[in-house]
Amino acid sequence: MAADLGLLIIRLVIGLTFVGHGAQKLFGWFGGTGITGTGSFIQSIGIKEGAKVWAVLAGLFEFVGGLLFAAGFLTWIGAIMIIIVMIDAIFAVHGKNGYWMTNGGFEYNLVLIAAAIGIALIGPGDYVLIYTP
Repeated sequence: MAADLGLLIIRLVIGLTFVGHGAQKLFGWFGGTGITGTGSFIQSIGIKEGAKVWAVLAGLFEFVGGLLFAAGFLTWIGAIMIIIVMIDAIFAVHGKNGYWMTNGGFEYNLVLIAAAIGIALIGPGDYVLIYTP
């Protein structure tokens, strides 16, 4: 019971945070810049070709992956989507800054990857929106 509640809390916090980040990229919600602004950021880090396509893909992976992860439905797919976005963030933005977040590094990205892998391996627990064996 306590483990299932713990898994629910982890899934909801991480999953809904990713939903919010995806909504920022896709729709400009929660102070986000939408597809155009996200595309401009992607261009500014050196990815010139298809920046808006990458913005949509990043937003969709965050939004859909976060929904699946939070709901506990096809949790492993949601985890994979979250992990892909975080690996991309490390290689495209944070990796060059070293490990520590205080220097803009990839510390937080790695923590999220570890949590997503852990939940994917353990399973979502009993408190899920739709049970999938």
